Amino acid sequence: MANQDVDSKVDAQIEEFITMMAEKHQFDPDFIKQTLNGANKNQTILEAIAKPWEAKPWHQYFPIFLTEKRLAKGLAFWQEHQEDLQRAEQETGVPAQIIVAIIGVETFYGTYKGKYSVLDALYTLGFYYPPRATFFKSELAEYFLLTREEGFDLSDVKGSYAGAMGWGQFISSSYRHYAVDFDGDGVRDLLNNPTDAIGSVANYFKRHGWRSGEPIAFKATVATSSNKVDDLVSKSLKYKHTWQELSDAGVRLDDKTSLSAQQSVKLLAFEQPDNTEYWVGLPNFYTITRYNHSPLYAMAVFQFSQQLQQAMELK
Repeated sequence: MANQDVDSKVDAQIEEFITMMAEKHQFDPDFIKQTLNGANKNQTILEAIAKPWEAKPWHQYFPIFLTEKRLAKGLAFWQEHQEDLQRAEQETGVPAQIIVAIIGVETFYGTYKGKYSVLDALYTLGFYYPPRATFFKSELAEYFLLTREEGFDLSDVKGSYAGAMGWGQFISSSYRHYAVDFDGDGVRDLLNNPTDAIGSVANYFKRHGWRSGEPIAFKATVATSSNKVDDLVSKSLKYKHTWQELSDAGVRLDDKTSLSAQQSVKLLAFEQPDNTEYWVGLPNFYTITRYNHSPLYAMAVFQFSQQLQQAMELK
């Protein structure tokens, strides 16, 4: 009986979705219905979203991404696409090493762009994952719009379990709003074109507030009570403190680093096997979390970008 109740709720939500797409976006309701009838609920996707990598402690998370193999592949990508990366940096202010790091962390430079049907992923999460159903139904609508605008086959595109696609793993709404035709061939192709991916990642960061030439984060030490630290760290990604507040609470940077008293900052804590590592995040660190809402992700991208930059300087 319980399964019947679930099925009837899903059926009602699907009917509501079809009506919305027809009325708001002028889709043929029969086309939407036929497409969704051809979509499959994927249990593996539901299991994957329940156990994201970002739930791991830092000391288990960063070794997934900070590897010699990824660094070597990143340097090769940088050298191959040096002109595109230089132009993207000049036009947007986003450093080449950040763009290279993002594409490396997301898809290992186009090697792993995802094995799931994007349609199945968004259908599954939109109608069978209540915690984030509203978001994924919205992304499903964006996917219909994207494929209509770009001429993709709805059923062909593969991506992540969350419906992200292409070299930079853009979700449908990000693809529609931030993708650019960086090579000027008339197509915004993030699925197969690394040049468009480079320009689009840079554009995404620029549009989300990247501050050209400013630092990202500094390692810190903390000389204060654990309760006070917990208050300062907070789970919210938003920046609620100034450097003056952190400094007054006993947060210290090395002697070579100075910040203005009113600089907007966030104290970040990363779990190591035997201790906690602290960093002070600046606005550009927050911008990286706009790409993936996880401090672990942002720190992995930042540290990988540093490795890439240092290795390129030695070449």
